Amino acid sequence: MPTLDAAPTTDLLAGYVRKTLAAPVYDVAIETPLQPAPALSARLGNQVLLKREDLQPIYSFKIRGAYNRLAQLTAAERAQGVVTASAGNHAQGVALAAAKLGVAAIIVMPTTTPALKIDGVRSRGGIVVLHGDSFPQALAHALQLAAEGYTFVAPFDDPHVIAGQGTVAMEILRQQPGALDAIFVPVGGGGLISGIAAYVKYLRPEVRVIGVEPHDSNCLQAALLAGRRVVLPQVGTFADGVAVAQIGEHCFEVCRQYVDGVITVSSDELCAAIKDIYDDTRSITEPSGALAVAGIKKYVAQTGARGETLVAIDSGANINFDRLRHVAERAELGEQREAIIAVTVAEEPGSFQRFCQALGRRQITEFNYRYHAQHAANLFVGVQTHPQNDPRQALLEGLESAGFAVVDLTDNELAKLHIRHTVGGHAAGMAGEVVVRFEFAERPGALLGFLEALGQCWNISMFHYRNHGADMARVLAGFEVAEGQQGELLAVLEGLGYRYWDETQNPAYRLFMG
Repeated sequence: MPTLDAAPTTDLLAGYVRKTLAAPVYDVAIETPLQPAPALSARLGNQVLLKREDLQPIYSFKIRGAYNRLAQLTAAERAQGVVTASAGNHAQGVALAAAKLGVAAIIVMPTTTPALKIDGVRSRGGIVVLHGDSFPQALAHALQLAAEGYTFVAPFDDPHVIAGQGTVAMEILRQQPGALDAIFVPVGGGGLISGIAAYVKYLRPEVRVIGVEPHDSNCLQAALLAGRRVVLPQVGTFADGVAVAQIGEHCFEVCRQYVDGVITVSSDELCAAIKDIYDDTRSITEPSGALAVAGIKKYVAQTGARGETLVAIDSGANINFDRLRHVAERAELGEQREAIIAVTVAEEPGSFQRFCQALGRRQITEFNYRYHAQHAANLFVGVQTHPQNDPRQALLEGLESAGFAVVDLTDNELAKLHIRHTVGGHAAGMAGEVVVRFEFAERPGALLGFLEALGQCWNISMFHYRNHGADMARVLAGFEVAEGQQGELLAVLEGLGYRYWDETQNPAYRLFMG
């Protein structure tokens, strides 16, 4: 967890504090509760408090910064209207703020934006313009409209937006005047964490402010390590609310001096955190909204902290219902309460029974099998574990000592996304198969467009696609490729512009399908 020494730039903090104290956010926002999480607190040995920003009118903290920015518009700017680009929460914040102030608002959203968020913007009076498959394309179009006379409302990199988000910290310090050791904050472009850090470090500098990012969208962590703003070559999309490639300029000015560190977490850990929040509150948080809780859990595991008071910003609840099946599927993995393994057993009577005996009283959560060869069979198995009482390593060692060949697939993305749904045996006589995992923008007709882009040069020998209710489609495809043509295929794939991974040598594929 990187840390930087704070420089004494009191004027910077004082300026943001003044803006925060003057921010008229309560014209539309509410003061959200700082709610104890008793079950999580007991489990972690620390007092965990949830700042329930998911209870805002747009189910996200974004209404604070958006309204504060629009409240600063001149009469001429209000008459011209505003424009912004967003795939979700900021868009709804601008739409609601504009409706409250009587300002026309154009919201440019990628064509891949889930209907839930598009409908949320329209229901709040925003004019939705769908443009491009990704946020950068939507942003470029919004900036073009701004050049034609509209006022652009930045989603995070604006002093008034930052100050509006800082009202979250103002409430926390008022609600928790006593013991407070650290505040954990989800990080996308940095508007929320810079607003919180500025306010907290000015009034209570002993309180640590710790950012939490997905491991594949860690633009603040990368910037702190480099000592300058950097652009990530690609960003993960599971926590779409924080899928930002570069920290904001104004945001980094604060963060580089006053953020005490950054923790990164995996998608599985986010799923587990969503479940933790549900268990304590009976509310369902979006992946980016659960970042802070996931960060607290990792912080406690890494430091052994006990008896501390830790606040997590529960930042939003705009999640498509369809995505919940993926969250539920991965939550136990994120909690280290399930292991995914491949086990080779003898293809003979009694082998399954001996395998189950080796498992003992552990609960089997998933079991896939198909005949493979005359003398051996490969099993794809999910097994219940416990991080303290029965860790994954004990399971692996126990099976190996019983004479079984075991491969741990718990952290294998191909196995978790695709293989568990496609275990069906090996293709007889299939030579030269190349297996590739893709991600591409999800929208009506996207799958057909993907297949058309591949053309008809190679026979498709395997295909798996599963809609997860997200804005990115995930596909596993096998291609029958003649000897010497592998390079030609990869060159074509590179030209498609999709994110892809060559999984031909992945052990999950080799064991069950190769």
